[in-house]
Amino acid sequence: MPKLEKLNIVPILNSSVNYMGKRISSKTSIELKATNKKVLVLINKDLFEWVIENIIKNSIDAINQNGQISVDLIDKKDYVLIDIVDNGKGVKKTFFKQIFQPGFTSKKRGWGLGLSLVKRIIQDYHKGEVKIIKS
Repeated sequence: MPKLEKLNIVPILNSSVNYMGKRISSKTSIELKATNKKVLVLINKDLFEWVIENIIKNSIDAINQNGQISVDLIDKKDYVLIDIVDNGKGVKKTFFKQIFQPGFTSKKRGWGLGLSLVKRIIQDYHKGEVKIIKS
């Protein structure tokens, strides 16, 4: 099991978003909405950064032109919610349950492992949830 540490998630999330922001097309914008206060969570920094980067890469792949990606950190009393929204082409509702299964892909290229690893990292290691709310 990866080691979890009690860390402030705000600079970790900010770093991941900035890293991806430097690697996307100038026709796509990415915005982080987060508090300036400390939000302490038990986290494995390296795995969590990979999760955020993978989800943002999937957003980028779904966007044609003039893309917008929003990452919103919401600090609830008992948990933290990270809402990632893009204006890409979306996913069919029938794929919502399949999309996190190993081998599932809607892309011409790819192995279909990224989102299944995202789910495993968030649910199994961080005891959180990852799901598609709407598309």
